[in-house]
Amino acid sequence: MTQSLDLQQAQRAIDTIRLLSADMVEQAQSGHPGTPMEAAPIAYLLYTRHMRYNPKNPTWAGRDRFILSCGHASALLYSMLHLSGFGLTMDDLKNFRQVGSPTAGHPEFGHAPGIETTTGPLGQGISVGVGMAMGARFLQQRVSDKLFDYTIYGLCSDGDLMEGVAAESASLAGHLRLGNLIYLYLDNKITIEGDTDLTFTEEVATRYLSYGWQVQHVEGENVQDLDRAIAKAKHSPRPSLIIARSHIGFGAPNKQDTHDAHGAPLGAEELRLTKQFFGRDPQTTFAVPADVAAHMGEMGKRGAKLDADWQRALTQELQKNTALAAWQKAADGELPAGWNDLPSFAAGEKLATRQASGKTLNTLAGKLPLLLGGSADLGPSNNTNLKGEESFTPCTVGRNIHFGVREHGMAAVLNGLAHTPGLIPFGGTFMIFADYMRPPMRLAAMMGLQTIYVLTHDSIGLGEDGPTHQPVEQLPNLRAVPNLTVIRPGDANETVEAWKAAIANRKGPTALILTRQGLPTLDRSVFAAASGLHQGGYVLAREQGDLQAIIIASGSEVPLALAARQELQKENIGTRVVSLPCWELFEQQTQDYRDQVLPPACRNRVAVEAASTFGWERYVGLQGRIIGMHGFGASGPAGELMKTFGFTAENVIAKVKELL
Repeated sequence: MTQSLDLQQAQRAIDTIRLLSADMVEQAQSGHPGTPMEAAPIAYLLYTRHMRYNPKNPTWAGRDRFILSCGHASALLYSMLHLSGFGLTMDDLKNFRQVGSPTAGHPEFGHAPGIETTTGPLGQGISVGVGMAMGARFLQQRVSDKLFDYTIYGLCSDGDLMEGVAAESASLAGHLRLGNLIYLYLDNKITIEGDTDLTFTEEVATRYLSYGWQVQHVEGENVQDLDRAIAKAKHSPRPSLIIARSHIGFGAPNKQDTHDAHGAPLGAEELRLTKQFFGRDPQTTFAVPADVAAHMGEMGKRGAKLDADWQRALTQELQKNTALAAWQKAADGELPAGWNDLPSFAAGEKLATRQASGKTLNTLAGKLPLLLGGSADLGPSNNTNLKGEESFTPCTVGRNIHFGVREHGMAAVLNGLAHTPGLIPFGGTFMIFADYMRPPMRLAAMMGLQTIYVLTHDSIGLGEDGPTHQPVEQLPNLRAVPNLTVIRPGDANETVEAWKAAIANRKGPTALILTRQGLPTLDRSVFAAASGLHQGGYVLAREQGDLQAIIIASGSEVPLALAARQELQKENIGTRVVSLPCWELFEQQTQDYRDQVLPPACRNRVAVEAASTFGWERYVGLQGRIIGMHGFGASGPAGELMKTFGFTAENVIAKVKELL
């Protein structure tokens, strides 16, 4: 704890935070004033009395983290970042929700210093916090117990707790006994549609107690009780939920405790009355009293000292701690020498790409000590288990994470791990369940986080489990996400290159799309090198004679394309096979390179992929042919399904001849 709490000083600062936030929403004529007004006491206490941070060095690795899970209350966070000295100017506050402003409608990671993660989709912030807490524990126990003893604080709302993703991750956090995680819940009894009694009458405290959390109840306007509750939570060996009975739109005489204070400006007259309630000049906007500015500015001095002490401790420990030295390089974005020196697979060996992935992953794990992850209870099927490594449990902090059957929570937790300096997290499941993961995958792409998704059982080739488990539309769905790199390798050696690409990709997430069924390992002395994968697409087998047709394929359909080409060449039909495992990487290449791979003059093109055909027109043109899926699949042996749905060399040959 810091010095004793000056209640008068605290109240003036809290009321300033409330009115700054309300002015921002009013000026923009858009936003959510009610939640910032009720949450101001909590934000004030966290930023002035409990959190360790240095506004002049906002990425200091030893800092505490604050997550505004209810991202619609962004005006609160921007008010705190301005008053605490993070560099947001008064003009930034006045440009709230305007194009190009760092004060976006919901907090966006990278837009302004002090925004730890992008929030807005409710429940995601809670789950990212769980990942951050896991990352902190990992660094503390595997790298340095003194340097990484930081705490994750968060603010959440009724909506956060209603979302299923929060339940998944909170259950995991309680199981793992993440005592470095503290959430404060604004129990204001209000949602957009009205009172929470319409939909949300459960005993939240009982639910979180059942998860294994410490739970406390406080009155949201009682600053002293809030202060004591936060202090108590910091000493709990379990994650903490502080339930604050709060009042949305506190101080607004006609809108407090109503849904009218939630998603719209208070209005000029109501804001005037609110300022009168707090004893402020109703004609003044964006006012920060001098004493409040001076008081809030003191926090930067304290943080600078804490940061300087931490940096000295880092320098001293680096001299004797090799794990810390490796972490520092990884945190700076440096990969160790020889990390990509990986084994290759012998030609002719039949191997599922999920198996090749598992072997490659284990080799990488020996070279990258901060690579960690697991599966949503599918490790043996996804081949994501790191051999010889401990599990991440309540008692041990290993590199094998057991997420349980929690795909949505897993993907969100991965984002929190990816926010942890130096860590490279991965998570696996069957590809069909990527549907459960999409919101955090989208956020990872938006934030440019290095998360790696191992998505196996990638087509009707998984066989007898049938259409409920056969991904059909997932490939085009994932390809539609900006900044998500989707790679579907065609054999074991392309899988090795896919992992290299995923590890090297520091600007966004990567999805590895892998087969259940065995695929032949191609003879690269006959066909082009698998390293062509890094261009996204490459000429795997050139035509003999004049180019008359091009077959384009990915994944398990690459061998099929090669078999068709062999027969076509016997008939003197010059046929090229292009392996196109990654559209995103291919589109990054120069137009000249893409034209070399897919010459514009050759319009006789057939695409083959055991997925929805959506999008393939960009590569085959409207006059080309696409062999793909137009339904949900069926239950049966994989080989029979492939024949049933037209994935045969004979069908490919027939389509080529139709064009000729």
